[in-house]
Amino acid sequence: MPTDLVRTAEALTGDRRFELLVNAISDYAIYLLDRNGYITSWNTGAQRFKGYRAEEIVGQHFSRFYTEEDRARGLPQYALSVAAEKGSFEAEGWRVRKDGTRFWTSALIDAVRDDHGQVIGFAKVTRDMTEQRMAQQALQESEQRVREAQEALAQSQKLEAIGRLTGGVAHDFNNLLTIVRGSAELLRRATLSDEKRLRYLDAIVNTADRAALLTRQLLAFARQQPLQPEVFDAAARIRGLMQIVETTVGAAIRVVLEFEQEPAPVHADPTQFETTVLNLVINARDAMPEGGELRICVRMVKEIPPVRGHAAALGDFVAVTVRDTGTGIDPAALGRIFEPFFTTKAVNKGTGLGLSQAYGFAKQSGGEIDVMTALGQGTAFTLYLPQAQGGHASDSGVTIPETGQPRTLKLLLVEDNETVGEFARSVLADLGHEVTWVTDGGAALEELERRGGQFDVVFSDVVMPGISGIELGREARRRWPGLRVVLASGYSHVLAEPSGHEFELLEKPYSVDRLTTVLLRRRAGGGRGLREPQAPA
Repeated sequence: MPTDLVRTAEALTGDRRFELLVNAISDYAIYLLDRNGYITSWNTGAQRFKGYRAEEIVGQHFSRFYTEEDRARGLPQYALSVAAEKGSFEAEGWRVRKDGTRFWTSALIDAVRDDHGQVIGFAKVTRDMTEQRMAQQALQESEQRVREAQEALAQSQKLEAIGRLTGGVAHDFNNLLTIVRGSAELLRRATLSDEKRLRYLDAIVNTADRAALLTRQLLAFARQQPLQPEVFDAAARIRGLMQIVETTVGAAIRVVLEFEQEPAPVHADPTQFETTVLNLVINARDAMPEGGELRICVRMVKEIPPVRGHAAALGDFVAVTVRDTGTGIDPAALGRIFEPFFTTKAVNKGTGLGLSQAYGFAKQSGGEIDVMTALGQGTAFTLYLPQAQGGHASDSGVTIPETGQPRTLKLLLVEDNETVGEFARSVLADLGHEVTWVTDGGAALEELERRGGQFDVVFSDVVMPGISGIELGREARRRWPGLRVVLASGYSHVLAEPSGHEFELLEKPYSVDRLTTVLLRRRAGGGRGLREPQAPA
């Protein structure tokens, strides 16, 4: 038989085998295209998926299966171009049946080449993935609904927490304002005795202190309090608190100290540290109404364990544990104990801010606080704080008087609030100081320039329009390096940052005694700030 006839027979035999093979497959649409995309063969699976019989579709362009949007984007021609260039093209997408309905497909187009490598057509295999696609979409929609429900729940819980916080603040401040207002009204009475006048004045002053403490505790929980971290020995600080601790817990509770290593240097705010320890001690005392044992442990650790869903944190930390043998914490309340104003204590037995202060202090200091508890077996709170590296523990914050400084100071007062500014100016003038009052940082720099920096102290608010108190202080220090700067603020996010300032700080609201003390003394060793000790919640 001539060679060309043999080849023709073999080719026909091959085509026949291909036709029989692809026609037997019904799970996949398999068909051939010429080099321009016109259909040349059609199997049973293609007829089942797309609805066309072979006699009505062969010779039609395969682009008719694409949606109008994909045809407008030129997707059919793009698919053939990629297959011709790279050998194949694979994609998923919506396609159109004969009756106009859409179905989701996974398709592969392979280029068919002759003996010279020229593209002579394409083989296309398509699988109907509509059910899988719909199931996937249903799952995604379900997951989206779950996410939306979770977000709605989180938002609801957030609003509930804000409501509780707002209600707690309003409740406590209204109580405090009731005392202030009532005392002030009674002081107006001309017939009031001197003894009662002093009593009502003391009530106003004490109430103002309680309001200031409440504000500090809220800022501590929000991690927005102005911290003044130092290197100090945690063990030594706790030993120094023992007289207060023993007086606070009473004779029915045995206090045990357990220090694995001394010194235990930490880098944190010492005043807030003491307040936190005392808050934990008070919590332990209240959990042991019939008495028991209070154990305070200090140890070095190499990590903070996983806490409340957070991963463990590796590093060098000092762990301070306050453990009691009391009633334990109800599991239903355990997830809320660090919320401000949440308390399980009786009315007038606590504000619910002690643990929130401890939580905020720990987090803002780069540490953590953890709790282990069991009903009837006691509770252990562990405070983790960064261990100081290469530092030496400082003293307990002793201050020394300014040497060579006159009792009468030349003060530049910078305060934008007229009421506070007039109050501070009057107080300082009554104390015998020479006061120049300006209302913004720009005016302060102009006054400093005019007088050649000849002031003993620049006493400035922090939050002001234009130049802030911190910016003013830095510029003043740059121009007049020896100039002393004292800042006053009730709140500033800059002061809340670990390295937010390098100036002495007087927190609002301040008393006349504290104002005088800060202005007339400096910290031993030239430390950053001055603050009076804070009482725990």
